[in-house]
Amino acid sequence: MSRTGILAGLIGRGIQASLTPALHEHEGDAQALRYLYRLIDADQLGLDDSALPQLLDAAQNTGFTGLNITFPFKQAILPLLDELSDEARGIGAVNTVVLRDGKRVGHNTDCLGFAEGFRRGLPGVNKGLVVQLGAGGAGSAVAHALLAEGVQTLVLFEVDAARGQALVENLAARFGPGRAVLGSDLAAVLGDADGLVNTTPVGMAKLPGMPLPEGLLHARLWVAEIIYFPLQTELLRQARALGCRTLDGGTMAVFQAVKAFELFSGRPADAERMQAHFARLV
Repeated sequence: MSRTGILAGLIGRGIQASLTPALHEHEGDAQALRYLYRLIDADQLGLDDSALPQLLDAAQNTGFTGLNITFPFKQAILPLLDELSDEARGIGAVNTVVLRDGKRVGHNTDCLGFAEGFRRGLPGVNKGLVVQLGAGGAGSAVAHALLAEGVQTLVLFEVDAARGQALVENLAARFGPGRAVLGSDLAAVLGDADGLVNTTPVGMAKLPGMPLPEGLLHARLWVAEIIYFPLQTELLRQARALGCRTLDGGTMAVFQAVKAFELFSGRPADAERMQAHFARLV
């Protein structure tokens, strides 16, 4: 990295429609930085997890300042890093890697991003019982954010039972036992729930549809998504039709990018400016 230049990238699958480059580069322009942000789409390149070491080496050797990591590599990247921030270690997932002084340091800005969006978009909602779909890398960050924001009981539904149990144990270590549990009967739990959060990829442009049967939704729920492309998923459309309070993935996308920009550049980002630019983009 030069003193006035930043080269960053995003590694993931199906990310060609990502708005992340525009967010970072626009903020760089506003701060008179030479800022280039590149997409490294594993689907387009025909790559899987086994290519991560080579991709990291290439980024480090060609002078990248840092990388954002997205679905489905946020946990697979962990063994390839030299250090983890306290938050990334506690969450067990990384979405931002800073490449500096020959080291690869992993951070997690998803947790902060979701928490900020939750506070702004769903103030005053009931937090007694919340259902979360998915326990992957993003799901782990969201679960930490939900419990930190005061959710009393979080019931996780995850198709990979071992991964779900690992997240329950991870959360117990930070928040105490019993705050997060694995669910087995979605219909029964959701009927009594205050809120629903989808952290699975179902609903993305490349995976359209609903992450649960439509008939399980009810008007007493608040419903949150972390997907931002499209900004209105089928889940949010159905929930709004029932009169549910909803939260799309836009604020999480912006605020995780705010923190990543600061990690890459060493400068404070203008969150309001980045929010305004995101709104124009979508």
